[in-house]
Amino acid sequence: MSLIVRLMRFASLAICAIVVVSFLIFVADQSKSASSQQAQKITSRSPITASTSGGGPGSGGASGTHKSGVHQAIDEASEQLTSPFAGVTSGSSSQWLIHSVRLLLALAVYGFGLGYLARVLRVRG
Repeated sequence: MSLIVRLMRFASLAICAIVVVSFLIFVADQSKSASSQQAQKITSRSPITASTSGGGPGSGGASGTHKSGVHQAIDEASEQLTSPFAGVTSGSSSQWLIHSVRLLLALAVYGFGLGYLARVLRVRG
Protein backbone atom coordinates (compact mmCIF):
# COMPACT_ATOMS: atom_id res chain seq x y z
CA MET A 1 0.00 0.00 0.00
CA SER A 2 2.85 2.41 0.71
CA LEU A 3 4.09 2.06 -2.88
CA ILE A 4 0.72 3.20 -4.19
CA VAL A 5 0.74 6.15 -1.79
CA ARG A 6 4.24 7.14 -2.92
CA LEU A 7 3.27 6.86 -6.58
CA MET A 8 0.19 8.99 -5.99
CA ARG A 9 2.23 11.65 -4.20
CA PHE A 10 4.85 11.63 -6.95
CA ALA A 11 2.18 11.85 -9.66
CA SER A 12 0.51 14.72 -7.81
CA LEU A 13 3.77 16.66 -7.53
CA ALA A 14 4.78 15.95 -11.14
CA ILE A 15 1.40 17.00 -12.54
CA CYS A 16 1.32 20.18 -10.46
CA ALA A 17 4.88 21.02 -11.52
CA ILE A 18 4.02 20.56 -15.22
CA VAL A 19 0.91 22.72 -14.98
CA VAL A 20 2.67 25.48 -13.00
CA VAL A 21 5.68 25.55 -15.35
CA SER A 22 3.34 25.72 -18.34
CA PHE A 23 1.51 28.65 -16.77
CA LEU A 24 4.79 30.44 -16.04
CA ILE A 25 5.86 29.95 -19.66
CA PHE A 26 2.50 31.37 -20.77
CA VAL A 27 3.02 34.41 -18.52
CA ALA A 28 6.53 34.95 -19.88
CA ASP A 29 5.31 34.69 -23.49
CA GLN A 30 2.46 37.09 -22.85
CA SER A 31 4.68 39.67 -21.18
CA LYS A 32 7.23 39.38 -23.99
CA SER A 33 4.61 39.92 -26.68
CA ALA A 34 3.06 42.81 -24.73
CA SER A 35 6.47 44.39 -24.38
CA SER A 36 7.18 44.12 -28.11
CA GLN A 37 3.72 45.52 -28.93
CA GLN A 38 4.33 48.51 -26.68
CA ALA A 39 7.73 49.07 -28.24
CA GLN A 40 6.13 49.06 -31.71
CA LYS A 41 3.52 51.58 -30.60
CA ILE A 42 6.16 53.87 -29.17
CA THR A 43 8.47 53.74 -32.19
CA SER A 44 5.75 54.13 -34.81
CA ARG A 45 4.26 57.50 -35.60
CA SER A 46 0.80 56.17 -36.38
CA PRO A 47 -0.90 54.22 -33.55
CA ILE A 48 -3.40 52.68 -36.00
CA THR A 49 -0.69 50.84 -37.95
CA ALA A 50 1.03 49.77 -34.75
CA SER A 51 -2.13 48.26 -33.31
CA THR A 52 -3.03 46.42 -36.49
CA SER A 53 0.45 45.02 -36.97
CA GLY A 54 0.99 44.26 -33.26
CA GLY A 55 -2.28 42.45 -32.61
CA GLY A 56 -2.25 40.24 -35.69
CA PRO A 57 -0.35 37.13 -36.48
CA GLY A 58 2.89 38.44 -34.98
CA SER A 59 1.56 38.40 -31.44
CA GLY A 60 0.27 34.83 -31.32
CA GLY A 61 2.01 33.14 -34.21
CA ALA A 62 5.52 34.26 -33.42
CA SER A 63 5.56 32.62 -30.00
CA GLY A 64 4.00 29.46 -31.45
CA THR A 65 6.61 29.05 -34.18
CA HIS A 66 9.62 29.59 -31.92
CA LYS A 67 8.78 26.95 -29.29
CA SER A 68 11.61 24.68 -28.26
CA GLY A 69 11.05 20.96 -27.94
CA VAL A 70 10.87 21.15 -24.15
CA HIS A 71 8.47 24.11 -24.27
CA GLN A 72 6.19 22.29 -26.69
CA ALA A 73 6.31 19.07 -24.64
CA ILE A 74 5.36 20.94 -21.46
CA ASP A 75 2.52 22.75 -23.26
CA GLU A 76 1.18 19.50 -24.72
CA ALA A 77 1.37 17.69 -21.38
CA SER A 78 -0.36 20.56 -19.62
CA GLU A 79 -3.05 20.67 -22.30
CA GLN A 80 -3.71 16.96 -21.86
CA LEU A 81 -3.80 17.25 -18.06
CA THR A 82 -6.15 20.24 -18.07
CA SER A 83 -8.38 19.07 -20.92
CA PRO A 84 -11.03 17.72 -18.49
CA PHE A 85 -11.58 21.32 -17.36
CA ALA A 86 -12.01 22.73 -20.87
CA GLY A 87 -15.78 22.87 -20.52
CA VAL A 88 -15.52 25.31 -17.62
CA THR A 89 -13.75 27.91 -19.76
CA SER A 90 -15.30 27.08 -23.13
CA GLY A 91 -17.27 30.35 -23.35
CA SER A 92 -14.33 32.62 -22.63
CA SER A 93 -12.09 34.26 -25.22
CA SER A 94 -9.58 35.57 -22.65
CA GLN A 95 -6.41 33.49 -22.70
CA TRP A 96 -5.53 34.76 -19.23
CA LEU A 97 -8.83 33.55 -17.80
CA ILE A 98 -8.60 30.19 -19.53
CA HIS A 99 -5.04 29.51 -18.33
CA SER A 100 -5.72 30.80 -14.80
CA VAL A 101 -8.88 28.76 -14.27
CA ARG A 102 -7.31 25.62 -15.68
CA LEU A 103 -4.27 26.11 -13.42
CA LEU A 104 -6.41 26.54 -10.32
CA LEU A 105 -8.62 23.56 -11.14
CA ALA A 106 -5.62 21.35 -11.90
CA LEU A 107 -3.94 22.32 -8.63
CA ALA A 108 -7.15 21.65 -6.73
CA VAL A 109 -7.91 18.29 -8.34
CA TYR A 110 -4.42 16.89 -8.87
CA GLY A 111 -2.62 18.60 -6.03
CA PHE A 112 -5.17 18.66 -3.25
CA GLY A 113 -7.31 15.76 -4.47
CA LEU A 114 -4.56 13.23 -5.10
CA GLY A 115 -2.71 14.37 -1.98
CA TYR A 116 -5.82 13.91 0.12
CA LEU A 117 -6.50 10.49 -1.39
CA ALA A 118 -2.90 9.44 -0.68
CA ARG A 119 -3.26 10.51 2.96
CA VAL A 120 -6.52 8.59 3.29
CA LEU A 121 -4.95 5.46 1.84
CA ARG A 122 -1.91 5.83 4.12
CA VAL A 123 -4.13 6.07 7.21
CA ARG A 124 -6.22 3.05 6.19
CA GLY A 125 -3.18 0.98 5.22
